[in-house]
Amino acid sequence: MKQTVKLKTAILSFALVAGLAWPASAQDAPALPGGASSLTETYGDWRVACQLVEEAKHCVMSQQQLRQDGQRVVAIELQTGPDAALMGHLVLPFGLQLDAGATLQVDEQPAMAPLSFHTCFPVGCVVRVSLDTEALTALRAGTKLKVALRTADTGQDFLISVSLNGFTAALERVTNLSAS
Repeated sequence: MKQTVKLKTAILSFALVAGLAWPASAQDAPALPGGASSLTETYGDWRVACQLVEEAKHCVMSQQQLRQDGQRVVAIELQTGPDAALMGHLVLPFGLQLDAGATLQVDEQPAMAPLSFHTCFPVGCVVRVSLDTEALTALRAGTKLKVALRTADTGQDFLISVSLNGFTAALERVTNLSAS
């Protein structure tokens, strides 16, 4: 049963990143503001989404960037975790040198340790992210999160910048919604 809930939560997580609708379970006691079964809010460049799943709340903050032709460049989804950590996923495009991983850096702060790719799905390749309180402090004060990658075909390094506009407000909202 616990694995089924984890699988449904993981599927919901990717559905939210992909912007797909997901029906919420019926619930006797509403756990979201106003008795809603789901909510979506925007804070700067970040989106907060909560859904009731298996009589529990699943709240995430996310951002995705699209090219002019509509193809996704990056999607990031984060949720609160134990010990004040923030956990989630980056969904990145195909054509990357997977063994090089992805390196995160806030503004001009020192880069974090490289993160390994977890797997690839039809929507892109996934990197698991776990951010401790030190990283969260940098993100709250920062203006952009840089994701350093390497192409598979040419081996060239390139950066994807993720705006941190609205990050703090979105994080506070997800934290409050998850706790209540």
